Amino acid sequence: MTFSITARCPETGMFGVAVTSSSMAVTARCAFARAGVGAVASQNITDPRLGPRGLDLMAGGKTAAEALDVMLGEHAHRDYRQLVLVDGAGGVAHHSGRHTLGTHGVAAGEAAVAAGNLLAGPRVPAAMIEAFQESAGAPFPRRLLGALEGGLGAGGEAGPVRSAGLLVAHREAWPLVDLRVDWSEEDPIAALTAIWQDWAPQMDDYVTRALGPTAAPSYGVPGDE
Repeated sequence: MTFSITARCPETGMFGVAVTSSSMAVTARCAFARAGVGAVASQNITDPRLGPRGLDLMAGGKTAAEALDVMLGEHAHRDYRQLVLVDGAGGVAHHSGRHTLGTHGVAAGEAAVAAGNLLAGPRVPAAMIEAFQESAGAPFPRRLLGALEGGLGAGGEAGPVRSAGLLVAHREAWPLVDLRVDWSEEDPIAALTAIWQDWAPQMDDYVTRALGPTAAPSYGVPGDE
């Protein structure tokens, strides 16, 4: 009941996951990224413990493929999980257990993997990778959102999606982008894109507020003139 893209930006070194689902608050359970390390999507009857585990293994020097092998070897319920990893060099790895739900699939591109389950058709992950690759040169977070739009345009899930999120890590210990639409009866991907458009001009300012508050801009809110 989920489709996602997990990727690394070769120009900036950013890692990110964009994900959407018919389930509520999908990003809280499925998307994981760590600056300088990699990104993981854990979906299909999700075990959120697998995201931090994959990141810890890659932080310890494992490639995405090596980390996945370790995770599958130690996880008793591997047949119920769909996992995607991207490492610090842009290497990718993925797993779809034999109990992955409904029509499902994975498509890989350069430093990017799209995966989904309970899809309307098998071409959805490939359409996501195509949309991501065709947007080269655009800001990395926007490219991830474009991949979700591409997947939706190819049919998306078998039913309507209700939540969506965008997680991007870059340089610092906290996410550069962590935007979510946890429930929408209409179009959570469009709503998420609108939030991104508002966030993008302010994104770097919040890093400045953390690292160099004397240089931080005022937003003109009452009491902060």
